[in-house]
Amino acid sequence: MGRALAVFLWVMTGLSVWMFLSGRWWFPRAISEHGPAYDQQFLLTIIVVGVAFAAAQIALGYAVWRFADTGQATRAVYSHGNNRMEILWTIITAAIFITLALLGQRVWWGLHMTEAPPGSAQVHVVAQQFQWNFHYPGPDHVFGRTRPEKISDETINYIGLDSDDPASKDDTVTQTLVTKADAPVQLILNSRDVTHSFWVPQLRFKQDAVPGLDVKVHFTPKVVGQYEIACAELCGQQHYKMRAYMLVLPADEYDELVAMSQADFNKRVTELVKKYPLNTNF
Repeated sequence: MGRALAVFLWVMTGLSVWMFLSGRWWFPRAISEHGPAYDQQFLLTIIVVGVAFAAAQIALGYAVWRFADTGQATRAVYSHGNNRMEILWTIITAAIFITLALLGQRVWWGLHMTEAPPGSAQVHVVAQQFQWNFHYPGPDHVFGRTRPEKISDETINYIGLDSDDPASKDDTVTQTLVTKADAPVQLILNSRDVTHSFWVPQLRFKQDAVPGLDVKVHFTPKVVGQYEIACAELCGQQHYKMRAYMLVLPADEYDELVAMSQADFNKRVTELVKKYPLNTNF
């Protein structure tokens, strides 16, 4: 039985390694400027962890095989171990994983802890149970004032836009995020109620939207198309329904769109959603 278990461990280890090497199960295609750096870091991490995993499982299988009960049991010998060897492999393991952590932090820092490039398009993202709202400043590039007491789902004023503010007259609020290909965009995320999390797998990007905070993040989409936005933070009974879509448009279509009034903007977005089918390259 012991040797059968050893064979089982080796077979399962081989299948696990093959799953990754075959490329059958992997991420969707990255569509953002920072995406390749994230993928490279993840690949490096999975290789290091995979080698450690395979070595440990092969060694475990060997131990099970070598010391299996063959009916000639002998008394076990207790070992105090080797302090030098324990210190050595602890230092090597720490060095490997600390290095991986520092490399990963460098990639993360470049996205989350640096200022958006000058001239980045800005979009206010307001999350609520169970909906995403995207607020655009309009042709004047100035966001209209928002006031909590003016929030009203009945009148479709999901973000509390103050109609008395002249800057709000050309603003647009929609449930589809629209961005321009090859141009940086800054999102300012907040939440009306509980913590939500903005996630687009193809962007390699996920960020919490927290009540009472304006969380600023930026990225540069590269590939034209339509992509699903999910909430990656459990936010209530209908959490699974909280989804929206992101359109990455060519420059001419984007510039034309953001110059429109809200009614024309939403009408045009509906047309563009049909023009660019949902990308599902998982």
